Amino acid sequence: MGAIEQRKGRGRPRSLKAAITGGAVQALDRGLSLLEILAEEDGLTLSELSRRSGVSASTVHRILLTLESRAYVQHDMERGLWLVGVGAFKTGSAFLRNRRVANMGRATMHGLMEASGETVNLGIEDNGEVVFISQVESHDTLRAFFRAGSRGAMHASGVGKALLAEFPEHRVRQICAFRRLERFTEHTITDLGALLQELAEGRRNGWALDDEERSLGMRCVAAPIFNEHAEAIAGVSVSGPTVRVTPRKLDDFGPMVRRAADEITRSIGGRLPGRDGA
Repeated sequence: MGAIEQRKGRGRPRSLKAAITGGAVQALDRGLSLLEILAEEDGLTLSELSRRSGVSASTVHRILLTLESRAYVQHDMERGLWLVGVGAFKTGSAFLRNRRVANMGRATMHGLMEASGETVNLGIEDNGEVVFISQVESHDTLRAFFRAGSRGAMHASGVGKALLAEFPEHRVRQICAFRRLERFTEHTITDLGALLQELAEGRRNGWALDDEERSLGMRCVAAPIFNEHAEAIAGVSVSGPTVRVTPRKLDDFGPMVRRAADEITRSIGGRLPGRDGA
């Protein structure tokens, strides 16, 4: 996912405060408020939560039951207290993990942008899609642009294919069946067999390629970043217009991006599969 655009000023996003009124959004807002209150204590009773939140006990109880069903809170029946649950911990841990990768990889991303002259992105997988969480833009006026938080199809993304190449085949098949191999351009790979073959090649090389598969006129080279268990958790990429990112340039960019990904892996205490004593 991405586009090539001329550098220009960006407008300020519209405020969402007015949207938090009734219905499901209000219930979500109340649920998050209850989690924030619980996070400050080592357990609270239903009446205490009602008093602190300013919401009726019956409404608080309904919200807590919903949160409990997703393990975001838990009820200590012996003491009659509600506490933050393991679901909230997992969500918070995911944020810390992604923030750590993005923060510690920032210097390497800047170096890669300067060396390549092209935009550098960091992305993760979420629910079968790529989510871009960090970017260092090229100095050139004509450059690739990925809005932070934007999502993309994994089979038509350099970062997506770099991650898929390291996933077990059964997981790749599940993602492709769930998300479908949608065609975006004439170059998009929509056949699962052909995709698996390219992923195997990418795994051997240590980097993956998006050759105008999501957007015409743009190429992207990406490599995976690994955690301490040698599991692919993110990917870093170099993206730019085909007039600059030529097939000849790819011979240089591939190893360059892989070295950057390996550097980020080591900086977060990760382990490279088949290397570092694995």
